[in-house]
Amino acid sequence: MNQATTDKPRFCCPVRIYWEDTDAGGIVYYANYLKFFERARTEWLRSLGLEQQALRQRSGGMFVVSDAQLRYHRVARLDDELRVTAWPQEFGRASLTIEQQAWQKTGSENILLCEASIRIGWVDALNYKPARMPPELLEILK
Repeated sequence: MNQATTDKPRFCCPVRIYWEDTDAGGIVYYANYLKFFERARTEWLRSLGLEQQALRQRSGGMFVVSDAQLRYHRVARLDDELRVTAWPQEFGRASLTIEQQAWQKTGSENILLCEASIRIGWVDALNYKPARMPPELLEILK
């Protein structure tokens, strides 16, 4: 894998915490951060002009998560406003590692709640076997 060679700024996606995101203790259920990170990655791709369904139809391939490592720092609660970031760290021919963070916005302060390293692989959409990303896709992502 190659380290990211991009000078692009980190992508940021707003997320509001709803009842459905919380557990019995009134805090965000830990697994929901994976959903927030997925939404941010999807919106990041969309901001690059890459809608995943159209990409699948056009190229015959799609992204799948192959590894996720998360570290939790603080909790989020109902009605909190989060900023979820995504930026590529490493590029391979068939995979991409994206660093992500969830920040709580409170007035003028931002508090890091959770951070993750998510590896996504490119697979053939028919048989789900790993495949090389199309060169034009890699060029857009970098």
